[in-house]
Amino acid sequence: MESIIILIFVIGYLSITLEHPLKLDKTVPALIMAALIWAVLAVGFSSGIFNVIDTHDFIFDFNTGGEEALHGFENTLLHHLGKTAEILIFLIGAMTIVEIIDLHRGFEVLKSAVKTKSKRKLLWIIGVLAFFLSAIIDNLTATIVLITLLRKLIHSKSDRIWYASLVVIAANAGGAWSPIGDVTTTMLWIANKVSAAGLIEFVVLPSIVCFVVPFLIASYLPAFKGKIEVDANEDIEAERLLSSRTMLFLGLGMIVSVPVFKTLTHLPPYMGMMFALGIVWLVSEYIHPEEDFSKERRHLYSAHKALSRIEISSILFFLGILMAVAGLESLVYGIAENGDPVGTLRYLAEVLQSAIPNEDVVILLLGVFSAIIDNVPLVAASMGMYDMSVHPTDAVLWHFIAYSAGTGGSMLIIGSAAGVAAMGMEKIDFIWYLKKITWLAFVGFIAGAGVFLLFERVLFHHT
Repeated sequence: MESIIILIFVIGYLSITLEHPLKLDKTVPALIMAALIWAVLAVGFSSGIFNVIDTHDFIFDFNTGGEEALHGFENTLLHHLGKTAEILIFLIGAMTIVEIIDLHRGFEVLKSAVKTKSKRKLLWIIGVLAFFLSAIIDNLTATIVLITLLRKLIHSKSDRIWYASLVVIAANAGGAWSPIGDVTTTMLWIANKVSAAGLIEFVVLPSIVCFVVPFLIASYLPAFKGKIEVDANEDIEAERLLSSRTMLFLGLGMIVSVPVFKTLTHLPPYMGMMFALGIVWLVSEYIHPEEDFSKERRHLYSAHKALSRIEISSILFFLGILMAVAGLESLVYGIAENGDPVGTLRYLAEVLQSAIPNEDVVILLLGVFSAIIDNVPLVAASMGMYDMSVHPTDAVLWHFIAYSAGTGGSMLIIGSAAGVAAMGMEKIDFIWYLKKITWLAFVGFIAGAGVFLLFERVLFHHT
C-alpha cells in the first residue's frame, strides 16, 4: 500500500510538470493527487496495513489504538489542513490587495518613473523595480505588473521578451529574501522555519548578487545596446485616477505592515494579512477615484471585482500540492538511524544524508531541481525532511533553502510562477529562453550561492 501512495504522488507530480504538453491545468492533478493519497492513507490505516505519524513524531497504530488512533489520524489531517489554510488565506489576502491597487490604476504611478530612452538604463530601472517590488508584493505579481509596464514602453516584441526574461531573474531574486516575496519563503515563514528579520539579514546579500551579476553581463549584450522610443504622453486615459497614488501607497504599506503585526502580536501572519486587507477594503469603499464619481461606477473599483480577478486556480493548486505532500509526511515509511519510525519525507532526508553527506550540496541540487519541478512541493517536502530540533528557526539550512528554491527556478522559463506568467503574457519560447537566458540565470544562482556559503560557512561559521 505504501508503494501505491508513492506511485500516486509520482504520477501526479509528472502530470504537473508536463502540464503544457498535456494541455492540462496543473491544479487538476494536484487536487486529484491529494484526495487519492489521503483516501489510500485512510483505507490503509483503518485496515491496519500501515501507521500514521503526526508532527510531534507520535505514532498512531489502528491495530493497538483503535478508536483513539482514529481520532489521532483525523487530528493529523486537520492539523495539516490548518497549516495549509494559513498559507492560502495569506495568499488570498495579498492577491486581493494587489488587485484593488490595480483597479485603482495604482501601478500607473510607477510608469511615470520610467522616462529613459537608453536600452541599458531601462534594463537597470526595470530590474531594480522588479527586485524591490517583488519583495513587497511577491515575485509573481511584480512580474505581471512590470510586463504590463514594458508593453507600454517597448513596442518591439523581440526587444520586449529580453526585458521580460530578465525581469523573471530579478523578481525571483527579490522574492527570495522577503517573507512575503515568494510562496516558498511565505511557507517557511508561516511554518516558523525562518523569521522575517533573519531571512532579510542572511539572504538579502546573496539575492542582490544573484540579481546584479546576470544584469551586469546582460548590459553588454547586443539586445541592450542603443535607444528606444518612449512616449511619455501615451495612454493618458489609463494613466491616473484621483485614488491611484493613495491606493498604491496604502496597499503596499499594509502588505509591508504584516511582518510588523506578527512581531508585535505574535499571531500567525495570516491574521496580519486579514487586518491589512480589511483596512485596504475599507478605504476602497469610501474613496472617490474620479471627479464625477457616481454609485453606478462604484462596482468598477470595488473589492468584489478585485476578488473576482484573483487566480483561484493557483490557490487550489497550492491546496492540492501541500495536502499531497502532507500525506507523504504522515505515512510511516521507514526507520531512522536512531531506530525510531519516521515519515516518508524524513526517511528520504536520511537516505540523501547518507548518500550525500554535505547538506549544502543537497540544497544546491534542490535549487537546480526547482527549475524543472515546481518549487512549492520541493520546499514543502524539505520542510518535512529536516527536524526542527536539529535545525531550529533561522538555521542556515532554512535560509539556504529559501535562497535556492527562490532563485533556482529562474534557470528555466517554466521553473517559477514568475516565469510561467512571463511565458503566458509574452509567449516566450521555452527553447529560446533555454539558449539565451538560462546561462545568465545559472551564473547568478551560483554566484549568489557562493556568497551565501562564504559568509555562513567560511567567515562566520554559522550552523
